Amino acid sequence: MVKRVLMIAYHYPPLRGGSGIHRTLSFTQYLPQSGWEPLVLSVSPHAYPDCDLAASAPAHRSFALDSARHLALRGHYPALLSQPDRWISWWLSAVPAGMRLIRRYQPSAVWSSYPIATAHLIGLTLHRLSGLPWIADQRDPMIDQDYPPDPRRYRIHRWIERQAVRRGAAIICTTPGAVRDLNTRFGDEHAPRIKLIENGYDEASFIAAEMSSPPARPARPFRLLHSGVIYPSERDPRALFEALARLRSAGAIHAASFRLILRASGHDDYLRGLLRGMEDMVELAPPLPYHQGLAEMLDADGLLLLQAANCNHQIPAKLYEYLRARRPLLALTHPEGDTACAVRRAGIDTIGRLDAADDIAAALTRFLHLCRERRAPLAQSAFIAHCSRAARTRELAALLDRIHLKEQP
Repeated sequence: MVKRVLMIAYHYPPLRGGSGIHRTLSFTQYLPQSGWEPLVLSVSPHAYPDCDLAASAPAHRSFALDSARHLALRGHYPALLSQPDRWISWWLSAVPAGMRLIRRYQPSAVWSSYPIATAHLIGLTLHRLSGLPWIADQRDPMIDQDYPPDPRRYRIHRWIERQAVRRGAAIICTTPGAVRDLNTRFGDEHAPRIKLIENGYDEASFIAAEMSSPPARPARPFRLLHSGVIYPSERDPRALFEALARLRSAGAIHAASFRLILRASGHDDYLRGLLRGMEDMVELAPPLPYHQGLAEMLDADGLLLLQAANCNHQIPAKLYEYLRARRPLLALTHPEGDTACAVRRAGIDTIGRLDAADDIAAALTRFLHLCRERRAPLAQSAFIAHCSRAARTRELAALLDRIHLKEQP
């Protein structure tokens, strides 16, 4: 008998950008190897702000609008149309579409993916209508201190999270801190259903990127690369820029020997206002296609990870790709957060505090010294392999198997 899982996901090709795409896409690609056939239910492409139709993937789609783009008048739209998010219209079409898929394909479970909370509402509704077990792939926490900032949205997110924990067959987190947070809020009664499946990297994509990587280049400045979005509230580089300015004034680094590449920051205008004469040392680079971005990681002299203390229960998905790239890694983050713990578990100790220029200057100086001497720590191959998305999918398949067996008469 074929085992099927109905997967509700907003983040899915042809949407362009976003780590959530690769998590869900890899699950759908690798689940068949473990005996599970995925049925993806996503939004119609026009609901995406940016998409690449050439990179589409097989999926069932239902109508959805983005309230901010499709229902706004002079930039404004009713708050009701953005609760729990701007794609709440998707719920109206996805529930009947999901029920049709359930009747036709008889899946064994329903899976939904945050951070689009509407996906969880769809999963919850389909669970209640069909009786199928529901797995909520939480990824990042739905609520945190002062998040979401809108009180109404906070209450709705809290209610959805409570439904996922109490009604769901499992709720999946991507970090140990998120698991601990849910266990603290909901107690021992629900702890067995709160599971950890971290993010990862795709080995096939890296193999393709390695085949296209440029040959070794002649002497050039040391290239420290940050690849991905730099959220001003969560990865603010002001202290980093201050540290660079200090090291430059002290003669420890200069533009001829060091270059920081901030690739696809998503906030170039904000960052440009902070550089203050550092433009010859810091490059704000545009986005690259995914495989070219991986190739750039493989070619970098060092990789930079940023994560602020207000995200201590989160780990940037980029970390796992950085580890697979096997390039020296400098992590600027809070020493007690999940990101720092994950970096240390990988055997890497080149870590500094993101919010302290003095600490960054010392950490960067040590990092550059270790890189010059080819002594910068790298993760072991066995640890890296455990972080692959194929390995993460096997964890998901094992969870689905346990839920499926429990549901058998």
